[in-house]
Amino acid sequence: MSFYTSVLRPALFRLDPERAHHLAVGLAARAGAVAPLLRAVTAVDDPRLAQTIAGLGLPSPIGLSAGFDKNGDAVASLAALGFGFVEVGSVSAEPSNGNPPPRLFRLPADRALAVAYGVPNAGAAAVSRRLAGQRLPVPLGLNIVGTNRGPGAPAICDDALIAEYMQAARLLAPVSDYLMFNLSCPNTTDGRDFFADPVRLDAWLTALDETDYAPRPSFLKVSPLGGVAMIEQLLEIVGRHRKITGLMFNLPSGKPAGLTTPRAVWERMPGAVSGPPSAALLDDCLVECCRRMDRGRYVLFASGGVSTAADAYAKIRKGASLVALLTALVYEGPGVVRRVTRGLLDLMDRDGVKHISEVVGVDVR
Repeated sequence: MSFYTSVLRPALFRLDPERAHHLAVGLAARAGAVAPLLRAVTAVDDPRLAQTIAGLGLPSPIGLSAGFDKNGDAVASLAALGFGFVEVGSVSAEPSNGNPPPRLFRLPADRALAVAYGVPNAGAAAVSRRLAGQRLPVPLGLNIVGTNRGPGAPAICDDALIAEYMQAARLLAPVSDYLMFNLSCPNTTDGRDFFADPVRLDAWLTALDETDYAPRPSFLKVSPLGGVAMIEQLLEIVGRHRKITGLMFNLPSGKPAGLTTPRAVWERMPGAVSGPPSAALLDDCLVECCRRMDRGRYVLFASGGVSTAADAYAKIRKGASLVALLTALVYEGPGVVRRVTRGLLDLMDRDGVKHISEVVGVDVR
């Protein structure tokens, strides 16, 4: 057992989950001054893991998913944990308080979280100011989402919602290395199904083509619901447009089947479930998308239940070029980043793989 799992995790798990989250972000923010020293100890720098994807130089395929650092408060320290990329957000054009608390719950029996934050954030202008001048040793991504105005707020019209994304892109592109447009937030009313409509998705992509923002690799984060038909429709529509070069599947809303946590416990928890219970559906989407997409144009980000090198390696073999984790930090602590990254090299050695890119999608037929 590590110091984190034997000492720190029990202490943090005695706190309310959201309070523990804020405490962790606050501590990370204050540790920024020692970030270069920390990365010298934690990072696994090996050319067999380094890739250039969409013009981004990535020292490792293992990154931090959006959701931990919502406002860019602690990016230097987070990059120093040994991640190959760090994604901030989700960030909306306007500030948002998110959903009412409680809105974060632990499911220890499943090593999972139920997340119902509703994308609280300081807004694109404030996050842009905070990140101005920030220089990291790894790519910094900004995850952009529509503004959650809270329960009962009137819905805004299609054009206004699309315009919000474009406003956020213009503000955040100059302080980012890539943009991840989140078109499917499972914990907001507006963000759940709006872009499942192909007409709306096409209109959004047309607006993106026409929006002048600092040139950055741009990716889409979409719902995992709808099966093969949804994936084929997505690829057909995105293929008509020019700016999107990668895809990622979000958590589904609701609770997956097969939870170890008793129903009487989880049915009182709003939100989507992250961690291992989300893996099966997200892996299915990963494989089906890899099977159908133009691999010369698109890359895939994977997430969902990554806490070991074997988890990450399996997702890469199923088509992911990049793998993001978050929930594992809660259960395993910051040392999980180095263990997963180092473990990838061990698996590559076992299989006689000279570079990680050689196994991207090899299990997809």
